[in-house]
Amino acid sequence: MFAGVGGIEKGLSSSGNFEPSYFCEWWESAQAVLRANFPGVPVEGDIREVRRIPRADMVTGGFPCTDLSQAGRTAGIEGDQSGLVLRALELIENHKATWLMLENVRNMLVLHRGRAMAAITSELDRMSFRWAYRLVDARFTGVPQRRQRVILLASRKEDPRPVLFGANSKARDEKTLRSDAFGFYWTEGLRGLGWCQDGVPTLKGGSTIGIPSPPAIWVPEAELGGRIVTPGIRSAELLQGFPRDWTAAAAGLKKGEGQRWKMVGNAVPVGIGEWVGRNILETPKWNESTKGRVREGMAWPTAAWGDKSGAYEVEVSLWPEHHPYRHLLDLVRKDRKPLSYRGTAGFLRRLESGSLHVPAQFPIDLKEHLEFMDEGARGLTA
Repeated sequence: MFAGVGGIEKGLSSSGNFEPSYFCEWWESAQAVLRANFPGVPVEGDIREVRRIPRADMVTGGFPCTDLSQAGRTAGIEGDQSGLVLRALELIENHKATWLMLENVRNMLVLHRGRAMAAITSELDRMSFRWAYRLVDARFTGVPQRRQRVILLASRKEDPRPVLFGANSKARDEKTLRSDAFGFYWTEGLRGLGWCQDGVPTLKGGSTIGIPSPPAIWVPEAELGGRIVTPGIRSAELLQGFPRDWTAAAAGLKKGEGQRWKMVGNAVPVGIGEWVGRNILETPKWNESTKGRVREGMAWPTAAWGDKSGAYEVEVSLWPEHHPYRHLLDLVRKDRKPLSYRGTAGFLRRLESGSLHVPAQFPIDLKEHLEFMDEGARGLTA
């Protein structure tokens, strides 16, 4: 359900334990990608029109974050998009699947004092599921993208807690990161940058300027014209753990390039699905330690589990394990282009009027890049 371009399913398939049998996805462009990469698997449309889903061992869903994310409308679980997860829960009430896996943005834990998580877990409690969730940083899978997402796993038959909590590591040591590239949001500059060493901030389906926009990368040692760049769509696919051209099937459709960016920005990183799929069969050990009961009406912790007896906080990090890290410039090689004159000018103007602390060389390189991209001298458009 809410299949998008199949990030969860690609990951589960890569774990060697699952294969997809059915997709529900309303977006025509995403449907084209699913049919191209999972030939023969049925694709159904709007979840509001679905009456039943076929038999399966696992039901998944990266449900819409439109009403939950900071970049979205923040209408919350009552919004007409993110609220569709409650329709999904209706569909699984009498379903025989062993597992349910849901994914969404970190903001769902705090928006409206965590009302979205409270609504979802209350429904799961009513249907006699035991559930667990954990906030994870996608960089643990080895991709150079700082992307924090809530992963919820629930079952009536199995215990989801060892799957999500059985492994725990510290955040990646910054000494293992290179200092030859830094990702940032060029659409911001007043209150934040999304600054990320040897990586990019979260890829988004939309942005503060209302369109799907790639982050920018500062490459301090590059030649003029290559110091302030944006990754191409094929690099963005790699940043989510997909093979290059995973979304190519949508290229010929209307607004193909923009649609591909939006699909990739909304996707679930492949490595997360692979981690869950592997752990379901391997079942790591967990010492069943809990920090305390989750208090009602408050923001939710970064990890917890629950059932009809209540909800309980678990003290684990955002890094379950460490997969081999792909350094940013090794991944984003030739598939990048200079940030436009207009984009650079707007970002530099916001940066200079704000009070954010950045490396001293960064604004210098921005100004030199702006001169290089001067529209009047070079006849370039934004």
